[in-house]
Amino acid sequence: MGPLQGVRIIEVAGIGPGPFCAMMLSDMGAEIIRIDRKGGFWLQGLLEPKYDVLNRGRKSIAVDLKNERGAEMLLRLVEQADALIEGFRPGVMEEMGLGPDVCLERNPRLVYGRMTGWGQEGPLARAAGHDINYISLSGALHCIGRNAGKPVPPLNLVGDFGGGGMLLAFGVVCALFEAQRSGKGQVVDAAMVDGSATLMAMVYGFLAGGLWKDTRGTNFIDTGAHYYDTYETADGKWVAIGSIEPQFYALLLKHTGCDNPDFHNQWDDSRWPELKEKLAAVFKTKTRDEWCAIMEGTDICFAPVLSLEEAMKHPHNVSRNVFVEIDGVPQPGPSPRFGRTKPEIQGAPPKPGEHTEEALKEWGFSDKEIASLKESDVI
Repeated sequence: MGPLQGVRIIEVAGIGPGPFCAMMLSDMGAEIIRIDRKGGFWLQGLLEPKYDVLNRGRKSIAVDLKNERGAEMLLRLVEQADALIEGFRPGVMEEMGLGPDVCLERNPRLVYGRMTGWGQEGPLARAAGHDINYISLSGALHCIGRNAGKPVPPLNLVGDFGGGGMLLAFGVVCALFEAQRSGKGQVVDAAMVDGSATLMAMVYGFLAGGLWKDTRGTNFIDTGAHYYDTYETADGKWVAIGSIEPQFYALLLKHTGCDNPDFHNQWDDSRWPELKEKLAAVFKTKTRDEWCAIMEGTDICFAPVLSLEEAMKHPHNVSRNVFVEIDGVPQPGPSPRFGRTKPEIQGAPPKPGEHTEEALKEWGFSDKEIASLKESDVI
């Protein structure tokens, strides 16, 4: 009974940010039919479907969209859908006769969500790329890493998921909300270079205001400061400290025993490297669990740096059911949470084409039409 119950969405399957967007919408209750490519993607040969958790919660049909009858079949689905999301390079859907103009002619209320790296236009629009490239162009990657060290890609969280899939999900829901008032659909152009730049809004503001240096690892939240960093403990594990506010910083000094006057001027960045060395030596005197016993739950802004396996077992995460298990596969549960319309995972990730006949029947295709599509090798 999630907040998007009753919304019908077509997902033209891709990898990365598109499936992440569809997973979020499905977790919120949307009914999503996933149009998988006949023959699948290269990734699908490397991973058993049930472990590809981004694909959870929807039904899959396998279709040859390059076949004219396959494209026409998709347009029939479009007539009944509230939204469609796709993640091809600009122009690919148009080449198959499935661009937004054609789809909106069939269904004027359709929200047509497009996920790309560089956007639908611009000098780089049709070039290949991945998360690491898009966040490079937005300035995000430049800021992540140690001073005098090279930039460190933050997995593919900033481009693919935060600045990509989540941005598209937000855009689709905004456009669906507007369509309720106007009765008209529209195109949502979600680009990872745009989205990752949006995620950097605060930093760009700090830069303009003189509160940020355009040099990696020298600022107060990029590992430049001694009070916002990770520290190794006696057992070779790590803890994370984020004691920015003065009252939190005072607690950090109290619980580490750092009463040296050198620590008193928190914002003197000329002393940060020296103070970081001194604080590192303190944290090496105890194990991670010993520091947890001293600091966890206080206002120091402290947390142990947990491995993936450890994170699933931490008491706080367990108490909130942050992680769930579907078909024997542990994975993060839906978020955010709602007081009345509870999100839930609608099922395990499907095998490509697992629900072809079932889903087509639910969307109004007759047995005779389905048989004809199979005979024509469209599905």
